Amino acid sequence: MKILVTGPDGFVGSAVCAKLFADGLQVRGAQWKSAPLSEGCASVVVGNIDAETDWKNALDGIDAVVHLAARVHIMDDTSADPLAAFREVNVEGTRHLAESAAKAGVKRFVFISSIKVNGEQTSEVGGQESDVNDRGQSYKMMFSESDTPNPQDPYGQSKHEAEVALREIEAETGMEVVILRPPLLYGPGVKANFLKLIQLVDKGIPLPLGGIKNKRSFLSLTNFADLISTCVSVPGAAGQTFTVCDGDDVSSGELVERIAKALGKKSLLLPVPDGLMKLAGKLTGKSAQVQRLCSSLQIDSSHVRKALDWNPPVTMEQELARVAEWYKSRKRDGFKC
Repeated sequence: MKILVTGPDGFVGSAVCAKLFADGLQVRGAQWKSAPLSEGCASVVVGNIDAETDWKNALDGIDAVVHLAARVHIMDDTSADPLAAFREVNVEGTRHLAESAAKAGVKRFVFISSIKVNGEQTSEVGGQESDVNDRGQSYKMMFSESDTPNPQDPYGQSKHEAEVALREIEAETGMEVVILRPPLLYGPGVKANFLKLIQLVDKGIPLPLGGIKNKRSFLSLTNFADLISTCVSVPGAAGQTFTVCDGDDVSSGELVERIAKALGKKSLLLPVPDGLMKLAGKLTGKSAQVQRLCSSLQIDSSHVRKALDWNPPVTMEQELARVAEWYKSRKRDGFKC
């Protein structure tokens, strides 16, 4: 079986390509420009991904596509029209790839969407879909694939529009589409805010997260790569949308404690109430970052487990141990994160 993976040299793509190759599949990586790829992954350069990309050579002989490449979520987007920028890549680029794949005889298209299609936060208390956040928006206790989409930013909206386009192409062509909506991913090579948190814990800096009683779902890179490998071939995945996570939800403080344990450090948590945290966020212009730390986002992944008879192969502790090993190794080598 031959698989085309877009974004094969990224944080997620490199792990997915390695897993697919380990599972005995032939892997081809579609790249913006030439760059080293994981063992067993052949390269084809396609340039920018948009409505004009030439996919002919990349799709030759391919049985399934794993579409990872995207314009990713940006906290402080400086684009004149962020939604248009996201649509160019995430909607029109995805639509064109899927149409090209269907014409080339590709049987299955696995699309990596985002939990942001569902919304931004869930309630940290059990109950009904009647809780309201500080912006007057209702939200659920847990997100699932059965929810009515409720994207709150241009990135989430573009991913939802891409999902809609893919379902239309599936109905028109018969190409099987599988949609995965993951939360924040972590694993060796992680960057952005998760890496910053690791660095703060490593330096022993006290963090004001001890008073936050939220719950958030995460997904390890190992588990996600394993699920994607499952989705390219298992018959039960065809036509499905899955919300996915590790199934081990933790508070922001608990995450710090687990990271500290993996690093062999002592966690230093200050019991600052979340109300005071949010006030500090408003005063410093960092409300979005603080909101993410304080809010809950829980995911129900029971459907994917039952439909595919799939269970995450590693625990959060096991993946964080791998992250810590990677981080320490790069630190010893003088790596500047």
